[in-house]
Amino acid sequence: MRGTVFTETMLGTVRLDSETTERRVRLDLRAEADEVLRPHRTTRARLTGRVRIAGFADDPRAEGELEVSPIARRRIRYQLAFTGDGRWLTLDGWKSVTARRPVASMTVLPFTLYEGDARVGEGVLRFPAATGLAPFLLSFRFPRREDRAQHFPPRWDGTPGRTEVWYTTLTDPATGTGVWLHHELTAPADGSEPFAHGWVAAFPREGEVRHARFGSAPWTRPADGFAGDKVTATSGQLTGSAGEFHWNLTERPQGPPLFTFPRWSWRRPLLPAAQMLPAARATYDGEFSYGEHSLTLSGAPGASARIYGHGNAHRWTWLHADLGGGDVLEIVAAVSTRPGLRRLPPLVFLRLRRGGRTWPRRAERSAVGWLGVGRFRAGFGLPRWTVTGRTALRRIHVEVDQPAERTLTLEYRDPDGARAVCRNSESADARIVLERWWGRWRPEASWVLDGTAHAEAGER
Repeated sequence: MRGTVFTETMLGTVRLDSETTERRVRLDLRAEADEVLRPHRTTRARLTGRVRIAGFADDPRAEGELEVSPIARRRIRYQLAFTGDGRWLTLDGWKSVTARRPVASMTVLPFTLYEGDARVGEGVLRFPAATGLAPFLLSFRFPRREDRAQHFPPRWDGTPGRTEVWYTTLTDPATGTGVWLHHELTAPADGSEPFAHGWVAAFPREGEVRHARFGSAPWTRPADGFAGDKVTATSGQLTGSAGEFHWNLTERPQGPPLFTFPRWSWRRPLLPAAQMLPAARATYDGEFSYGEHSLTLSGAPGASARIYGHGNAHRWTWLHADLGGGDVLEIVAAVSTRPGLRRLPPLVFLRLRRGGRTWPRRAERSAVGWLGVGRFRAGFGLPRWTVTGRTALRRIHVEVDQPAERTLTLEYRDPDGARAVCRNSESADARIVLERWWGRWRPEASWVLDGTAHAEAGER
């Protein structure tokens, strides 16, 4: 199944009831529907974007609903909520489609402003066909609809020498404590019985990083996720206890899944390993306690991810960064254990979801470039590691700091028994700079994360 995504800009004026003059208005909107838009049917889409009213409002987080029904109901209706002048307002308007004036009726949007049920103004918006038609048509996408729940059931098919991981990382907004829940199935390469195990860790702003392991326990082949040794991880729910740790968390996804590696590599496990995020952005509610500490989480930002493959890389780094405003950055950089691939520079898979779009457009772009030219680069090391790269019109620089006092060292065992060590911090620092080419490189966006980045560096 596919959906529809497009962007639209409209310009116009509004006259507030308390004023005698008009103010200029600009709407920059993104519409996202769960089905392919068909003009002869009624299609509803989610609206997000920015509302600007000169001297009155500038809200980049406006949200609402779009109803597209040009034939069935002969209208296209917009309902958009935003803040202006410290007030919560709603824009309600529709284009009345008629065959007598098809162009005008499809491009003119009369609207009314409301504060609650009270009218506070009215205006007219127009679609600027001369400058806006080409970007509007080029913005249309028909992405596959991804049900996050379909990515939680186990992938393992009984083949020896495989490992499968469900992991969740989050930050408590009240205390700044980072949390790491790692659930793993290991199917030994020698064909012995598979087992479930994992660990939980807490990274407080001040004080010692603490963790506890659970398992090994027999793998019971649950249908909807991970289960073993009083610990479960399913779509929307995380529960368990290990040592001094106890948790019961509800996960609420805030966006679609994100494939860090190429989508085909998750569906067809041809690479040594693949990673993806069923919940690239999520909030967490519930209880998490360890020792004398008890956290009541409410809207804690984080994410859940999955890994499936033969084991750990020869060397690797990982970053998950919630950038705020719905934006997120995910990076995996790794050197394979396979003899022929171990001599190559690290392959970098970088996915920046910003404003509802993911850059680079294809996951392969950052790893292989164009026929090997223009690959993104990773500089391994601790306490600081880096990733840099560029496409034709954008370039990015990422610096990640994992202070020793906020980093936990743990040992992994691959299905073949080989040892690997990871150094993980769920309270790392990160600095990200994104630039765009406009005759020269100009800053487009930058982010500084102080103790809220989730990062890891590992090696054999």
